[in-house]
Amino acid sequence: MKIYYFGKIGLLIIGFLMGYFIPARAQVQEPDTLRQTVSTQYATDDTHSLKLKEVLIPTAVVGVSALFIHDGWLTKQRENVQDVLSAKGRHKTKVDEYSQYVPMLAVYGLNLCGVKGQHGLVDRSIILAMSYATMGILVNTMKYTFKEKRPNSDARNSFPSGHTATAFMGAEFLYKEYKGVSPWIGYAGYAVATATGYLRIYNNRHYINDVIAGACIGILSVKLAYWLYPKCFKRSKCNKAVTIAGLPYYSTEGWGVNMCVQF
Repeated sequence: MKIYYFGKIGLLIIGFLMGYFIPARAQVQEPDTLRQTVSTQYATDDTHSLKLKEVLIPTAVVGVSALFIHDGWLTKQRENVQDVLSAKGRHKTKVDEYSQYVPMLAVYGLNLCGVKGQHGLVDRSIILAMSYATMGILVNTMKYTFKEKRPNSDARNSFPSGHTATAFMGAEFLYKEYKGVSPWIGYAGYAVATATGYLRIYNNRHYINDVIAGACIGILSVKLAYWLYPKCFKRSKCNKAVTIAGLPYYSTEGWGVNMCVQF
């Protein structure tokens, strides 16, 4: 009787232990898991994108500005604006000779002060050179094609304004480099460029259509240079992107996500 009693107790203990340890061991060895890797690339530089309207709109404005050269009624309206905005040579200033370079120099000045822009020294300098070359080709080709007479002399190289094109090229360059820091930096550059364009009219060196066309050419030149740069220089840092890989998992112990970021 005692043997039967102790045998029954022993079987109960063995059964309890098996029920306790076997599921635990199965949980450790064969966890129920669900894994899926998700990898996404994020571009580190969005300044090199170019939309069609960013080319068509300034091109159309330059075309409309050119109509003021030989159209009688439009030419008359242009001269009326000139009478209102210019000092007719009575109060000339040389500020515009220097202010045209202020926006582009501000890019390097801010960097020297510790405010980093979108690109490093080499990349930004090459982009600026490409912008300047594009702007110079467009401006000078149009000057010698249209041969518009200046309002204060017989020189026929008024359309478009090279000073204004340089100023707005620098303003767009400044905006592209520092819009990630603060767009107001770029807006300040545009304010200086606008003042430069006005001073060209005030000094009676250009008509308003010359200034408007120059501003559009300056902006367009920078947009084209930023778009072309990563295509011409395949090994530039502009072509690099950040790859983010996510590995979500689930098991009977819980769930979570493993992340990997590759630069």
